[in-house]
Amino acid sequence: MNESVLPVVRLKIERRSNHPWIFQKMVEKPEPKPRPGSVVDIVDRSGEWVGRGFYNGHSRIALRVLTEREDVAVDAGFFAERIARAIELRQRVLGLDAHTNAMRLVHSEGDDLSGLVVDRFNDTLVIEYFSAGMWRQRDVIRRALAQHFPQASMYWFAEEHVAKQESFDCSVPAPPPATEIIEHGLRFRVAPGLKHKTGFFADQRDNRQWLRGFCAGQRVLDLCCNSGGFAIYAKAGGADEVVGVDLDEEVLEIAKANARLNQQRLRFVQADLFPWLRDAAVNGERFDVVVLDPAKMTRDREQVIPALKKYLDMNKLAMSVVKPGGLFLTCSCTGLVSEEQFLDMLRRAAFYAGRTVQVIKVAGAGADHPFLAHVPESRYLKAVFCRVY
Repeated sequence: MNESVLPVVRLKIERRSNHPWIFQKMVEKPEPKPRPGSVVDIVDRSGEWVGRGFYNGHSRIALRVLTEREDVAVDAGFFAERIARAIELRQRVLGLDAHTNAMRLVHSEGDDLSGLVVDRFNDTLVIEYFSAGMWRQRDVIRRALAQHFPQASMYWFAEEHVAKQESFDCSVPAPPPATEIIEHGLRFRVAPGLKHKTGFFADQRDNRQWLRGFCAGQRVLDLCCNSGGFAIYAKAGGADEVVGVDLDEEVLEIAKANARLNQQRLRFVQADLFPWLRDAAVNGERFDVVVLDPAKMTRDREQVIPALKKYLDMNKLAMSVVKPGGLFLTCSCTGLVSEEQFLDMLRRAAFYAGRTVQVIKVAGAGADHPFLAHVPESRYLKAVFCRVY
């Protein structure tokens, strides 16, 4: 790409941050306006060159800075190098292939590729686009991935609200056949293109394994169990009884299939957790280990307080069925809720439940979901292991 012919976008401010997101209110409207997702040069209000990245006049995030080096072209070689570096982290540095064939290969800002997520599930790569810029580079991205996984099939998508906000039309291919992945010796069915993105979330890998060590001889409850990840790990860890609860009947069918894959006998219940937990508490049901891992509560900053209220209600009820001295793992994948806010919610939930919570570990997503120190937004998952008295 010839850098001299790139459109130039001017900031209203001096660039005093290396965060890759620059919002519309900080940007002068360029004339003519580049197409959404165009690669542009970025200058500050004095005209000094400060970076190169994607421009989108329709998005709240007007600029996604990809490089702050003027001698680096944003071309096919750029994406090939960044993707290779991301894959090297997972394969050579972390050595994840020794434990699993399911992992996040590219984690957007965490891998200096703002707006791009790539997950590997055995021989299927799932690409999720969060920006018009990455969508415009789709062919380059797929070629770069094929260099490392020549036998892999590829599936791609963008969430409807993302495509609308970013003003691009993501043409989604037919879903690939379901595949089977292995994680720490356990087997799971993954079906990209169906509900819940794939039916499997690799970000909880380390937390599932850590929980496994507490389950021998225990009675375990997995709330919002989705496709059964925590429940199956608990049974593999020697649990006497495991109950999984989820509202979605379709995802529970996947959970049952995963239990069969691992030759396990688990009990899955299709129910709204609020009335189910109230009835369980009244009936004297108690569990040695309780997991609460609900879906994302909100993407809207204006809805963070209502989301925290819902977390509080969920956690207060979940604590009511934990045996004294039992283990409670409570999670939040809502990135807009900070770790500090989540822990404060947990404190208040314990107070209202009349229980004492002893936090023994605060964890997050696995190392294949890295975050840059100057982009804390990538650190979205909170997983708090507690004892409850």
